[in-house]
Amino acid sequence: MFAASIMKSNTIKKAEISSQIIKNFKSEILNRYVTFEIILPPDFNENTKKTYPFLILNDGQDNEAVKIKEALIHFFNHNLETSFITIGIHAGERLQEYGVAGKPDFKKRGSKADLYTHFLMKELLPVLGKTFRCDLYSKKNVIAGYSLGGLSAIDIAWNNDHIFSKAAAFSGSFWWRKKALDKGYKDETDRILLSEIKKSKLKPNLRFWFQAGTQDEKSDRNNNGIIDAIDDTLDLITILAQKGYRPYDDVVYYQIEQGEHIPETWAHAMPEFLNWAFSTK
Repeated sequence: MFAASIMKSNTIKKAEISSQIIKNFKSEILNRYVTFEIILPPDFNENTKKTYPFLILNDGQDNEAVKIKEALIHFFNHNLETSFITIGIHAGERLQEYGVAGKPDFKKRGSKADLYTHFLMKELLPVLGKTFRCDLYSKKNVIAGYSLGGLSAIDIAWNNDHIFSKAAAFSGSFWWRKKALDKGYKDETDRILLSEIKKSKLKPNLRFWFQAGTQDEKSDRNNNGIIDAIDDTLDLITILAQKGYRPYDDVVYYQIEQGEHIPETWAHAMPEFLNWAFSTK
């Protein structure tokens, strides 16, 4: 186990956040040690009985590159009445633990996505609830990620809407497919997450935020002049709209012109995401 001893981060104006990197969290489910960074809000030590909603970030090893602390300090300076805890989980076997739970892709990647989901729900979150007073049922909890981590975040939220109310993907890998492009692949049936959501029941308590950049990639498999990263994201948004989710209210799309598939682009989008996720204004 680990202690809730926290190192102070830089202070800008009024907000002061605290952080700690945990390196020895043993997961029996994943059969490995998991590293994660926990970032606490300015008022964490002011009221030792208060519980907090939380933000889970897949690919937490990119926290510094996406400037999450700077974005959090800016957010808390402008939202003094809002507090939440951020947990950035470092990726392990990334190509196996991220994906769609129980549905590996055509190269058998994502074979441990179900285990990663179970680790999060059954091992990590209960401990965070006890140790850092994360409120597992606050109805304000959010999960997000980048690229494959974004695919994973949407999948986890979709299947655990009793814990998460919002989910987000930065440059989400929604191309994740059952078949290779040269093996009879079809957009309509072979993008795994899109297919799973399309045949599922509506999850009325969920809200979604998607970011894509116009330079996320060069591929355009259907030659329609739109890169696949944007096509796949917009197709998922269409499926959500068909299920009854309202554009702008329930589903937000944030496109960055010249945005690339890199942390610097995601850092640019981070303040916008945090405002959507937690701002009460």
